[in-house]
Amino acid sequence: MQQFCRTADDDHDYTEAYVTNIGHRAFRMEFPKHKVLYDPHALFCERCGARMERRFIPEEGKERDACPSCGYIRYFNPTPIVVAIIEHKGKVLLAKRAIDPRKGFWTLPGGFQELHETLAEGAARESWEEAGAKISIQQLYIAYDIPFAGQATFAFIAHLESEDFSPGPESLDVRLFTEEEIPWDELSFRTVSIALRHFFADRKTGIFPVRSILLEQPENP
Repeated sequence: MQQFCRTADDDHDYTEAYVTNIGHRAFRMEFPKHKVLYDPHALFCERCGARMERRFIPEEGKERDACPSCGYIRYFNPTPIVVAIIEHKGKVLLAKRAIDPRKGFWTLPGGFQELHETLAEGAARESWEEAGAKISIQQLYIAYDIPFAGQATFAFIAHLESEDFSPGPESLDVRLFTEEEIPWDELSFRTVSIALRHFFADRKTGIFPVRSILLEQPENP
């Protein structure tokens, strides 16, 4: 059986669904249409090189880029991103970004999932590349739906296996922070802030439910 609870109020620009018992029953959650910032289009056919056209596909009920010559349809899918909340002796590991966007701001180690790796493997790899951190993944913690950006972000809870860590090429600095030391005004992205606030709150109870969070609007500049 699956149990879901949606919450939204004036203080939050996201919707949450708490997964308390994951089973096999199919479910459907209805959401409104979202503001779109990322809407890619194909100019030329990948198969025959002809110029693509925007066509309504009756079987799917929507428009897609289609080739008038060979009939090929180009599909664009959300980009999966993986991050790790790395805990060690009551502290959390953060990396200061050395690249844009948000250069100079603190973030959770993470990045794009690569082909032929699992989500958890991607989070571990990114932690090594950005923070020189060897970690052990404990659980999936948050799944973010970010439809306006064409992204899906997956945050894992992990333990640091060694205190021997250092900044990678994409990081200016790497540090362990207590909850009181977190530079909240210098965090890179909303997903980072949300994940850390939930993590510290859940740590007080020792229960870390898997969450599904929908980000419906872009961040303010």
